[in-house]
Amino acid sequence: MRPTLEYLRQLERHLLGQHTAAEAEAWRVRQLLDSELAADADTQQLLYQGLQVAGRQQLRRELELIHARLERPSRRQTWWQAATSPLRSLLVRRSRGH
Repeated sequence: MRPTLEYLRQLERHLLGQHTAAEAEAWRVRQLLDSELAADADTQQLLYQGLQVAGRQQLRRELELIHARLERPSRRQTWWQAATSPLRSLLVRRSRGH
């Protein structure tokens, strides 16, 4: 594997908690000694957080659209109500007359 890809894989494993206790300790030591590694890890963590927030916002928008579609009456119901409206009016008038 190319060094850059291996570096990114190690960053990802650390940030996702996919390491042993010994690897985690070694990682902390590496970050203390290598300020570039610490900065890269911080940047990658911010990227993950941004993606998570963006995903939640997208999910919220999709759920709002679904809710809006479920709340509005469908064409069939509207058509049915329009077609039966005169009959319903007649029945209401008759029930009031008795």
